[in-house]
Amino acid sequence: MNADSSKDDVLTIAGRRFSSRLIIGTGKYVDYAENAAAAEAAGAEIVTVAVRRINLSDPSAPMLIDYIDPKKYTFLPNTAGCFTGEDAVRTLRLAREAGGWSLVKLEVLGDEKTLYPNMPETLRSAELLVKEGFDVMVYCSDDPIMAKQLEDIGCCAIMPLAAPIGSGLGVQNPINIRMIIEQSKVPVLVDAGVGTASDAAIAMELGCDGVLMNTAIAEAKNPVLMAQAMRHAVIAGRQAYLAGRMAKRLYADPSSPLAGLI
Repeated sequence: MNADSSKDDVLTIAGRRFSSRLIIGTGKYVDYAENAAAAEAAGAEIVTVAVRRINLSDPSAPMLIDYIDPKKYTFLPNTAGCFTGEDAVRTLRLAREAGGWSLVKLEVLGDEKTLYPNMPETLRSAELLVKEGFDVMVYCSDDPIMAKQLEDIGCCAIMPLAAPIGSGLGVQNPINIRMIIEQSKVPVLVDAGVGTASDAAIAMELGCDGVLMNTAIAEAKNPVLMAQAMRHAVIAGRQAYLAGRMAKRLYADPSSPLAGLI
């Protein structure tokens, strides 16, 4: 199976089908025009929107929707900047009121230095949001036990960090990511920590259903070119995962058989 011939190999989240497995953010770009160009180059179909930082009401100021068409892209409201469950829930209720969005990304941060998720608050707010009818994609630690609890609550996608937000360190704990993938019946997407194309490919080769990134593209010297690179990396990583890599061996194994040589 390959990406060109496997049109049925789609990413399905809460019953919605997407052909792209790369989700990008809408922060840190020079302007919305650059953000829009990066989204196009990435082939993304979902863009995250930080509700607390976006202009939703002042028509005199630049607005994201003037550059990134919500009819073309699925907007994914998120709770970036929220440090309590109450703030996160309030923010997503506002998003639903403002734009009718029900597919959302939940993140509740623990502190400003690490931006690691506060998992007790995340679990508490995720349960409340699911009960209120939200389809919750949830940013979480790379702890398989926590990930399973979030899935059991009813979250529609599990999004463990590869490394701290904005660090660009790549996948630091592939064993835990793989464990989360193997146990999960909902999509697993690496969220946070990707720095370059090889990081995205590694996440996909592990079996992740997708990758979400913002800083890796927005802070590249050429964001649009990096977005294009990430697009190819995600496709290549997915193809490699579906193809099934060769076994690793301690010693050499000749490409041509040695038997029967003259």
